[in-house]
Amino acid sequence: MRSLLRSQAVRAMAGRLSWGLGDQAVSSITNFVVGLYVARSLGTFAFGMFSLAWVSYGVVLNLSRGLTTDPLMVRFSGVSTESWRAATKRATGTALTVGVVSGLISVAAGLVVGDSTGGAFIALGLVIPTLLLQDAWRFTFFAAGHGKKAFLNDVVWGIALIPALFIAHHTSDTVVAFILAWGLSGAVAAAFGCLQSGVRPDPRGTLEWIKAHRDLGTRYVIENVSNSGSSQLRMYGLGAIAGIASVGAVRGAELLLGPFFALLMGLSLVTVAESARVLQRAPHRFRKFCAVLGAGQAAAALLWGLALLLVPHDAGRFVLGDVWDPASKLILPVTIGIAAAGFNTGAAAGLRALGAAKRSLRAQLINSAGYVGFGLIGAFLAGASGSAWGVALAITSGSAVWWLQLHIAFKEHLTSEKEEMRTS
Repeated sequence: MRSLLRSQAVRAMAGRLSWGLGDQAVSSITNFVVGLYVARSLGTFAFGMFSLAWVSYGVVLNLSRGLTTDPLMVRFSGVSTESWRAATKRATGTALTVGVVSGLISVAAGLVVGDSTGGAFIALGLVIPTLLLQDAWRFTFFAAGHGKKAFLNDVVWGIALIPALFIAHHTSDTVVAFILAWGLSGAVAAAFGCLQSGVRPDPRGTLEWIKAHRDLGTRYVIENVSNSGSSQLRMYGLGAIAGIASVGAVRGAELLLGPFFALLMGLSLVTVAESARVLQRAPHRFRKFCAVLGAGQAAAALLWGLALLLVPHDAGRFVLGDVWDPASKLILPVTIGIAAAGFNTGAAAGLRALGAAKRSLRAQLINSAGYVGFGLIGAFLAGASGSAWGVALAITSGSAVWWLQLHIAFKEHLTSEKEEMRTS
């Protein structure tokens, strides 16, 4: 009987992980298509401008997640439907509020900067609110164990993107047009999320939500923003040191590794919830689960990167156009960095499942400092190539920090449980 229940639990977990990977595959294909369109249509320099707006959006996205869906994933995974609906209403409302505020800031920054770069930030500011709402729906669905709904939501976005990109390409063919096409098709998926969930976002609950979860939210915001913010600082610094075309080259190499950004992000949708379940039901398997999770992602990324090194030059140019030449020279260091990041996600998921926000924050800040520092030193010494190798070194060496923090946090968790048992 016990083995039957265990096998059923394993199959259920595998199903949830499969939906997470499927959902992120669709989401990443959407982003990948947008990136290819810009790279092929506008060249390395324009792709660099697009990338600066993209990493800026990433900072806002991670700010929103830290305040909204990260606490929701920890505290409202597998709860009753009533609790989930109440939490989702406030969490998605908070995401919408963050989007409006950050969108206004982006528009203001665009007006100050002016020219085509400023136009890109104005366009980004207009679409940020619904993009954050769409992302929030995905996490709320996974918290409820409804990965299929998240998958369908991203499919709707992908379908809406096809005519949007077609119109952008044949009417304006600028960075601004592509950002608007990407964002407005995301708005269609955000509206669909409201229909799927039967929940309406309530921005009026923003302050209540933030206050109720400030113990986790504050640390997760700092952790998330330090992660995406370090990428933003590195890209801005690279652009200032080596030129915007270098930003386009680095982003082009990262785009080639898109399937494993998809893997990292897809698993992140469900690994925290699954790690929390393993911790509750089989704590003796917890660290092994985290290690297998990280090692599997690292191995897959290395295999994909090695395959990319064998791609013929003509095939690469067909995919990325003029961006292929500079991007292909960065495949090896970018692969090493992504493989190391994949390994670290196992530890990160474990720390979040333990609610050890202080320790995950410490690991993230140390790694972010290394990411920016080594990335910019490398850019100063050898441009885009030096920056890519510097980042690979920083992420690889930072693995020790992540796994040490997980080891300590798990020991603290076991000690705390023993003390509770003595006093009860």
